[in-house]
Amino acid sequence: MIDLTVKLKNITFRNPVFVASGTFGYGIEIPDLVDISRLGAIITKSVTLHPREGNPPPRIVETASGMLNSIGLANVGVDRYITELIPRYESLETPIIMNIAGSSLDEYTAILRKVESVSSNIIGYEVNISCPNVKKGGMQFGVDRELTARLTEQLRKCTERLLIMKLSPNVTDITAIAAAAENAGADAVSAINTVVGMGIDAITRKSKIYMTYGGLSGPAIKPIGLAAVHKIHRKCSLPIIGIGGITCGNDVVEYLLAGAIAVEVGTANFRNPGIVQAIVRDLYTYCKEQKIDQISGLSGGVETYP
Repeated sequence: MIDLTVKLKNITFRNPVFVASGTFGYGIEIPDLVDISRLGAIITKSVTLHPREGNPPPRIVETASGMLNSIGLANVGVDRYITELIPRYESLETPIIMNIAGSSLDEYTAILRKVESVSSNIIGYEVNISCPNVKKGGMQFGVDRELTARLTEQLRKCTERLLIMKLSPNVTDITAIAAAAENAGADAVSAINTVVGMGIDAITRKSKIYMTYGGLSGPAIKPIGLAAVHKIHRKCSLPIIGIGGITCGNDVVEYLLAGAIAVEVGTANFRNPGIVQAIVRDLYTYCKEQKIDQISGLSGGVETYP
């Protein structure tokens, strides 16, 4: 019997394939199209303290082997999220991890306290400290280990639920940021968020993104994501959720071998909302062919040259 389950903190997930924040809405928009019971977990789009319309268009553009986006954290705000969306999670069997974003320590804390004050079946939080698509806040936490530590410590005091810090690749040493989160009480880190990129139209001579720069995602960034996960795994002991360019089961296996215990599928969801189901089938086939009984045993198993 092949066991695809993975464990993070005290929670067991049916498989290691989650959907990434910003690519699956709030988790309640897709059930008519996708059997969400096959997903390991759903990570919601970022929720902020106040509603946000996001950045002006154009804010999404395709690139070679990827996509640039500068959505700007458009969302309904935490109050509407609590009253309109959290109650709808009661009918879902799939674990929900809420992604939160802010521009100050107080904003992050206020969001968490509001959600913690109501009854919900949210199993934890992914904290977006690494978004390159907003003018205020965003990456200032993700590139500063002291700020990361202060934020993690403050949020840890507010909840006993799963606490995941989402890391930016746009730093000199991602392991230092991961270590700061670990020492301050995070349960896990997710890596990586998007890479800062730009697109230019050679005919109009204009930037393809209104905000000039956006976050690059998709297959083009998979090697960056793998390297980040491997570096963190070598220096830190906390669990890692790998993100970046995952489109098939073999991609998941690569992230697991690099040191991740689970992954998040992002950009691929836009092309095929049901791709996670196909990826889970790929994983089952891989384990069967490789005679692997338990997929969690792959974590950190890559062999590197001396």
